[in-house]
Amino acid sequence: MTNTPRVLVVINSPSSGPRRLTGWLEAMGIVLVEHHGADGLPETLAGFHGVVLLGGGLMPNDYEKAPWLHTERALTREAIDDDVPTLGICLGAQIIADVAGGEVRASYGPKERGSTPIHATELGAADAVIAAIGETSPMIENHEDMITVLPEGARLLASSDAVENQAFVIGQHVRGVQFHPEASAESLRLWNEAALTEQGYDVQAMLDAADAHHEANTAASKRLIEAFGREVLARAEAHAEGAQ
Repeated sequence: MTNTPRVLVVINSPSSGPRRLTGWLEAMGIVLVEHHGADGLPETLAGFHGVVLLGGGLMPNDYEKAPWLHTERALTREAIDDDVPTLGICLGAQIIADVAGGEVRASYGPKERGSTPIHATELGAADAVIAAIGETSPMIENHEDMITVLPEGARLLASSDAVENQAFVIGQHVRGVQFHPEASAESLRLWNEAALTEQGYDVQAMLDAADAHHEANTAASKRLIEAFGREVLARAEAHAEGAQ
């Protein structure tokens, strides 16, 4: 395995890239290796010290629409088994939960769009990564599917007022977050305004709220991603020492 810290980034939708995660992690000396699922994924995590699983309008087992999910799920199982530093975001979190034996339901429960207060649990406040959001921080949400049951042994790290399972950890280093630390207020301007209006959302109010919380959101998101990055660096360093 190379000793250069490398993170596999799985892109499940062309519109759901890593965005600001790239700059924050690269500033730490971490190389991001992006793979679009539709173009094929690595067969194993060999050569990687961390994993980011991004979002997309899919269910974790939506093989007809996204046949690459078979491979993505296998990589997720490998990450869980080897406790590789992993951050699953939205769909990515749902994949982790589903692979590990939890339950994800389609179009179920409250829909969350735009800036949403996320509250750390007592365990989250002590977690090496989720503690970065503090007691409460505004995060961007965009989901209508829901993790209804966490896998056995997973620990709940954060909730919103409407949805309990907002962040969790399996083992020490495999985490899923329903919210989007990679997305900012600017990201909302790329959403389908007509579709949101048809669903009953006040798009301007959504944008105004995201703008108002932008500074706090960016600071908390950056802290969270840097905390994840430190776990990646620690794994790379451990592998380097083991190779000597």
